[in-house]
Amino acid sequence: MSERYRPRLACIACNTASTIALGMVREVLEIPVVGTVPAIKPAAALTRTGVIGLLGTEATVRQSYVDNLERAYAAGKTLLRHAAPELVTLAEARLRGGPVPLDAVRRAVSGLLDHPRAAEIDTVVLACTHFPLLRDELGAVFGPGVTLVDGAQGIARRIAALTEGQAFERREGDLAVTTGPLDEFRALAPRLCELGLTRIEKF
Repeated sequence: MSERYRPRLACIACNTASTIALGMVREVLEIPVVGTVPAIKPAAALTRTGVIGLLGTEATVRQSYVDNLERAYAAGKTLLRHAAPELVTLAEARLRGGPVPLDAVRRAVSGLLDHPRAAEIDTVVLACTHFPLLRDELGAVFGPGVTLVDGAQGIARRIAALTEGQAFERREGDLAVTTGPLDEFRALAPRLCELGLTRIEKF
């Protein structure tokens, strides 16, 4: 993909892929590579109770990379991890314009809601790039006393810093590329268009 499209920078927009393969991808590519890793550092700075929830995929929550982030930035605090793969399906339904029942969201995060220290959780890390699509529903489920944190702003700042001073010229709409079936991807076209991705292509 890098050879075909010749990007000046790549962002691995997936927590699981980043925690597993970020180092290897950086070794292979000759362009800057920005990873998407669980936002434990900002969550640790925000928490008042010292008890942080973390929602991710099953692969992400068990990665040693997350262990390292916890040791580096959340020492002395409690990080409660919960795998919520059902949220991925719900987020994709939202992206397609479908309904997302609050009960389904509540069941998906029950591991945190039913935890013995649930009442102490005041910050939850959304450690999957799908999950911010459900920010409203997750906010309703956890309540106004819980801050939801993801890494989007930090990633944007990092990309801006790495491309500072470079000229950008947009000659046509942005391109979304899929490695999966093109017909299925086209079902997302209305939502992608809202985000400025007006062209779709199969890799």
